[in-house]
Amino acid sequence: MPSSPKSYALPYGRHPSPFVARRSTLSLLLISVLIILFLFAIVPYLTQIRHSGCADVHPRSVRVVWEHAGNANAAVGVGDGERHKVMGFVGVQTGFGSAGRREALRKTWFPSDRQGLQRLEEATGLAFRFIIGRTSDRGKMSALHKEVAEYDDFILLDIQEEYSKLPYKTLAFFKAAYALFDAEFYVKADDDIYLRPDRLSLLLAKERSHPQTYIGCMKKGPVFTDPKLKWYEPLSNLLGKEYFLHAYGPIYALSADVVSSLVALRNDSFRMFSNEDVTIGAWMLAMNVNHENNHELCATDCTATSVAVWDIPKCSGLCNPEKKMLELHQKETCSKTPTLESDDE
Repeated sequence: MPSSPKSYALPYGRHPSPFVARRSTLSLLLISVLIILFLFAIVPYLTQIRHSGCADVHPRSVRVVWEHAGNANAAVGVGDGERHKVMGFVGVQTGFGSAGRREALRKTWFPSDRQGLQRLEEATGLAFRFIIGRTSDRGKMSALHKEVAEYDDFILLDIQEEYSKLPYKTLAFFKAAYALFDAEFYVKADDDIYLRPDRLSLLLAKERSHPQTYIGCMKKGPVFTDPKLKWYEPLSNLLGKEYFLHAYGPIYALSADVVSSLVALRNDSFRMFSNEDVTIGAWMLAMNVNHENNHELCATDCTATSVAVWDIPKCSGLCNPEKKMLELHQKETCSKTPTLESDDE
């Protein structure tokens, strides 16, 4: 009798069922949904990195606390607290009545957006921020906070913004700048000068034999015969006259070694004078730093080598800076000529 065809049956439990098939389909759908959600979540992050060029994503505007009760300066809002490495940091000193000046600056040599600041830093090695204190006027503080939110280009010092306290603000600036930036030079600039960042970069990049250097357009000022300043007396006798060299206030630079010495001292160990430039000059004299005189930092008009332009001696900066800044920027000699190194030391 011929054998019947063999039939092969699946073992018990291996038979496909509609329930198992549906469960597999649901699992695949769930995995697909999770993948899609993950992609939606990560795409904005990747886009942010692509647009920023992997640059620093922390806010550029930070609040820095002035030293109280012997405590060191503390920076709030700078992430892990690491100092940002640059060749030079430029703090543009500004005030609550200078919104128009800042607007003019952002239309000329000071970039008006985060990307512009980053590009300028990459091209010159210089980082730029506006430096301002605080006020008890709520309206002015509210306006400042709106400007900070829009442009993100400030360092906010926890110190009262007053003209009579400019020496204190200047010291607070150098301490804050040193805490936030690892720079070879720290530059103080006013908000009413026309500056060429590329030429300033060339000036700061020059090789120097003195680690403690004070760069500025120098002038002579009086040595004060204050009995509390013991170190002035031998200097006056040595020089035979009561004048000393110091930089004009609108712009000057201090090397990192000089600023580190200022940072190391307690606030109450500094003698403050009414004029900020005289105060800094006195400290530099006491520290016996090298004075580097450069008149390209106080040019009265744009030339092929001018670094900073302002109306010396008529005004402490540009006369009518909001208007003059825009006029200068239209000149090819100010904004469009090739950078040439100056031989003026």
